[in-house]
Amino acid sequence: MDGGVHGAQLVFVLLLFLVAAFAALARRLRVPYPIMLVVAGLLVSFVPGLPRVTLKPDLIFLVVLPPLLYAAAWQTSWREFRYNLVSICSLAIGLVAFTVTGVALAAHWILPAFNWRTGFVLGAVVATTDAIAATSIARRLALPRRIVDVTEGESLVNDATGLLALEFGLSMLMSGSPPSVVEAVLRFAYLVAGGIAVGLLLALVVEKVERHIDDAPIEIAISIVVPYVAYLSAESVRASGVLAVVAAGLYLSRKSSQFFSPEVRIQIYAVWSALTFVLNGLVFVLIGLQLPVVRAGIRDQSTGTLLLSGAAVSALVIVLRLAWIFPGAHLSYFIRIRFLHQPERVPAARNLFVAGWMGMRGVIALAAALALPQSIPHRNLIIFLTFCVILATLVVQGLTLAPLIRFLGLSGVSGPACEEREARRLMLQSALSHLEEARARGKAADDAYNDLVLHYRQRLEDVDDGANEKDLRHENIRNLTRELARVERNTAIRLRDEGRIDDDVLRQLERELDLTEAGLADARRADEG
Repeated sequence: MDGGVHGAQLVFVLLLFLVAAFAALARRLRVPYPIMLVVAGLLVSFVPGLPRVTLKPDLIFLVVLPPLLYAAAWQTSWREFRYNLVSICSLAIGLVAFTVTGVALAAHWILPAFNWRTGFVLGAVVATTDAIAATSIARRLALPRRIVDVTEGESLVNDATGLLALEFGLSMLMSGSPPSVVEAVLRFAYLVAGGIAVGLLLALVVEKVERHIDDAPIEIAISIVVPYVAYLSAESVRASGVLAVVAAGLYLSRKSSQFFSPEVRIQIYAVWSALTFVLNGLVFVLIGLQLPVVRAGIRDQSTGTLLLSGAAVSALVIVLRLAWIFPGAHLSYFIRIRFLHQPERVPAARNLFVAGWMGMRGVIALAAALALPQSIPHRNLIIFLTFCVILATLVVQGLTLAPLIRFLGLSGVSGPACEEREARRLMLQSALSHLEEARARGKAADDAYNDLVLHYRQRLEDVDDGANEKDLRHENIRNLTRELARVERNTAIRLRDEGRIDDDVLRQLERELDLTEAGLADARRADEG
C-alpha cells in the first residue's frame, strides 16, 4: 500500500469503519459477520480510486494469528477437547492428509499445467479450516454440542498440520523428491511435542507470576503478550507456534479461576472480546479486498477459465471433506468405544453431513498462499485458486449452513443445561452449609444470617426457574455475601476439576459471581465515599 504513514492511517480508519458498519448490518440481517465482511470487502474492492491494500503474510502469522488462536483456545473446554481428541485428530490430521493427497492427485485433471507436486502445495494451502463463521451459526441455532466442540477443536489443531504439509510440499518442489516416511514422522513428532512443551512451559511461568499480581492493566498486558511469546519461542526452535499458543491458552484458561480476581476477569474478558472482534473483522474485510491483487498476478488466462478452475477446485475440496467425514467418524468412534471405553455411538448421518458442511476456509489459507516463494511454479494461480476456495466455502457454505441445519431438524437440539442447573444447586447448598457453620461459630449476626438464609433458600427453590434475586442492604450482609460467593466459586471449580461440569459452564457461573462481587465492591466504595 502506498501513501506513507498518513495513507496507512486513513486506510486503517476506513477498515475499522467497514468492520463496525457491516458487522452491525450483519447483526440486523442475522447473517454471520465474517461472511458479511468478506462480501463487503469484495464489493469495496471494485470501487475505483481506492488504494490497493495487500495482505502481508507476516502480518497474519506474526500479528493476527497468535491472539486469535489464544482467544479460541481460552474459550475451549479442556474436558470436551480431551474427550473428543480422537475425533478432532481424525479431522485435524487425517482429513488434512486426505485433502492434500486428493488435491495432489486430481490437480492435473483440473489444471493440466499442474503436476502432483504443485497440486500437493495447493492442497496443503487449502487444507486448514476456519471455524469462526461456522460455529457462530452453530451456536446461534443450538446445534448439537458435540459437532461444535469437534469442529472448534479441529480448527485449533489443523493449522499446525496444514502448515507442516505445506513445508513438505515446498521441500518436494525445491528438491524434487518427497521426504522419507521416517523423516516425516520425526518432523511431525518434534513439531507437536516441541510446540506443546514450549506452550506449557511458558504457561507455568505465567501462572506463577499471575498469582502474585492483582492489577487489571498489568494482567491484561501480560495476557496480550503471552500468545506472541509462545508463538515466537516455538518458531525459534522450529516447533509449532500454533500448538504452543493453543497449549498455553488451554492451560491458563483452566487455571485462571485460581489467579484472576473477579474485577480483573471482568475487565480482561471485555478487552479480549473487543480485540478478537476487531482482528477477525479486519482480516475478513482484507480477504475480500484482495481480489484486485490476486487477479493482477494472472494475465495469461481469461477470467472465465480462471473462475471455472476456481469452482472446480472449491468443489473438490468440499467433496473431499464430505468423503472423509463418514468413514473417518466410524473409525474414530470405533477407537473411542473399543479402546477408550467411551459410552458413545457414531453420530447420525445428518449430524456428520452438517459437520462436513462446516469446513470453511479463512485467512490462514490465504496467508499461506501469499507466503509462497516467488520461485514456486504457478504461484499466482495457486493464490487465485485459494481465494476462490475461501470465497466458495465461506459465502456459499456459510449462507446455506443455517437453512441446512433447519432442514435436517438439528436446530435447537443441543439439550437442556442439566450440568449448569446441577452446579447451581450444589453451589447454593454449599453456601447454605457455610452459613450454618458460621452461625454455629457465632460469626454471623442474627439479622444478616436470617436475611441471607431466606435469600439463599429462595434461590435454591427457584433454581430451575432461574430466579436470582439480590438484596444487599447492609454492610454485614455484603461481607457474608462476598464470603458465600467465594464458597460458591470454590464449589464450581471443584465440580469442573472433577469433570462434572465443563469449562463453558464454569465460565458462565464465574461471570455471575464476578458481577456479584464487583457490585459489592462498588457498594462498599460508594458507602466509604
